[in-house]
Amino acid sequence: MATTTNPQPVAVLYPEIEAYNTGFLRVSDVHQLYYEESGNPKGNPVVYLHGGPGGGVSPNDRRYFDPEHYRIILLDQRGAGKSTPAASLEDNTTQHLVDDVEALRKHLNIDRWVVFGGSWGSTLALAYAQQFPDRVKAMILRGIFTVRRSELEWLYEKGGAEHIYPDAWDNYVAPIPENERNDLIGAYYKRLTGSNEDEKLACAKAWSAWEMSTSRLVLDPEVVKKVEEDIWALQFARIECHYFVNNGFMPDNHLLDNVHKIQHIPCTIIQGRYDVVCPAKTSWELHKAWPEAEYKIVQLSGHSARDLQPELVAAADKYRFAK
Repeated sequence: MATTTNPQPVAVLYPEIEAYNTGFLRVSDVHQLYYEESGNPKGNPVVYLHGGPGGGVSPNDRRYFDPEHYRIILLDQRGAGKSTPAASLEDNTTQHLVDDVEALRKHLNIDRWVVFGGSWGSTLALAYAQQFPDRVKAMILRGIFTVRRSELEWLYEKGGAEHIYPDAWDNYVAPIPENERNDLIGAYYKRLTGSNEDEKLACAKAWSAWEMSTSRLVLDPEVVKKVEEDIWALQFARIECHYFVNNGFMPDNHLLDNVHKIQHIPCTIIQGRYDVVCPAKTSWELHKAWPEAEYKIVQLSGHSARDLQPELVAAADKYRFAK
């Protein structure tokens, strides 16, 4: 059943905490993944899957979870955050990331865990759960993204988002010659994987600024400033574009077609009504395919988790004792 809520005036996260364990997990000859644990070492395990792909985790991501009851596990996916090599596209596909999540579970000697994912993190959470349903106790999904062509065209081609943010759109298309704007993802990919380092960085910043500019209902200049960090912009833009030019390395409707594999898993889906990055239509289609899942539309909210903090914390609280 769908419910509609209004956002709380103040979003209350759990207090800041430090990780009690950090490490690197080597998953191939190329890739080494950063992970960390915080909260209660004997608590209910929860893994946080970040967005992008390429976005990386931050200390605030620990704060959705009750530290007395959760063993909180954060992971930087291949090429993202503190994982090395930064921005690497080699051996970097959805299947690789699914295998990495499972490898981390085994490395940490966890039998089953709660899976939390937003935006691209929801994509990875769905892909992981559909492959390893017996390892998932419950799911919390935010800003649903299934990497279908229609979703990519909406935001990154002339699919509709440019009508809402025409000023930011002009900055997004500026690095691409007019005769290549019929395939913006392809044009960006050519430059983000090219040999001209100045052009690569300029395109990385333009790509990243477009998504940051559209991610919140009310523009947050501090979020947009993140694109000024060269390494982060390259990680975010290169990895995203790599996945998008390859349609997420999945058949177009794969995640919705395979919902039947996870319908028995308790799940809460949280969606901002005015999410431009991952419009509500996709979450609604997931809800229709998975009516057993709790579904919440949050009014006056965009894509960013910051717009949805009270609902995300409440959902995490709900599954503190999931078995």
